[in-house]
Amino acid sequence: MRILANDGIDDRGKLLLEDAGFQVDTTHIPQDELIEKLPQYDVITVRSATKVRKELIDACPNLKIIARGGVGMDNIDVQYARDKGIAVINTPAASSISVAELVFAHLFNGVRFLYDSQRKMPVEGQTNFAGLKKAYAKGVELRGKTLGVIGYGRIGHETAKMGLSLGMNVIVADTFPVNTEVSLTFFDGQSVKFNVKQVPLDELLQNADFISLHVPFLGKPLIGAEEFSKMKNGVGIVNASRGGIIDETALLDSLDSGKVAFAGLDVFENEPQPNNLLLTNAKISLSPHIGAATNEAQQRVGEELASLIIAKLAGS
Repeated sequence: MRILANDGIDDRGKLLLEDAGFQVDTTHIPQDELIEKLPQYDVITVRSATKVRKELIDACPNLKIIARGGVGMDNIDVQYARDKGIAVINTPAASSISVAELVFAHLFNGVRFLYDSQRKMPVEGQTNFAGLKKAYAKGVELRGKTLGVIGYGRIGHETAKMGLSLGMNVIVADTFPVNTEVSLTFFDGQSVKFNVKQVPLDELLQNADFISLHVPFLGKPLIGAEEFSKMKNGVGIVNASRGGIIDETALLDSLDSGKVAFAGLDVFENEPQPNNLLLTNAKISLSPHIGAATNEAQQRVGEELASLIIAKLAGS
């Protein structure tokens, strides 16, 4: 069995697969060459970069598994693959903590203006120190504020837990009823249970001081001009899920008007070439789609992928 880890795999996961008798290739094959080279393989593992669409699936009659290291699978034609008898698997739990921590990196960045001070301090730090100090003197604390979590899957759940641990009031919105009980476990093993409140989306938009998005892309933006108009003045919003969930033009307009105080973006509509107006906006905290890019998350992803692939092939 040959496995192509086209977007890489942690060394631990690779070793587990090799110990199980599989050949694992980690040399990246460009997207336009996959249709020629992937038929040599029985399994492909991807992250968010490689796309596995119908045309590629049709060209690979020996393909048994498409494995996504991460949560969302919008870069894979999942149902088409499954209809062809190909197993499609992912690792929804492995990167949840890392993504949630990045959400709060952007939130802290936003409430203390670090997204702007990091740009200006190198240029004006020696000549306008007092002016910059005054400009960034109106930060706010997250504690006591209301965090709205849109999409309450595993990452949304971890984001809610972190908000609660900071003393935030957490409200959540989801398409389906969710289990609102949250258990916080501390370093010494003690555990405390809380309940978050599930509310309709409109109610969340109207009441949240900060909003974090954790939903898949469903073909059109979830947050556009109408949704921004319902938000509190001075809201902060973070998207570490998928590009396209926020209408980027509407976001820029809302930042310009002051409706949105700041945004944190880890994902973009036109990756890997995001809109330059976003990249240069002084009210946006930026990162290049690195939500799951921690050593711990990648080790968990690799191990979980390997275990799922081994189990699936053993049962086939």
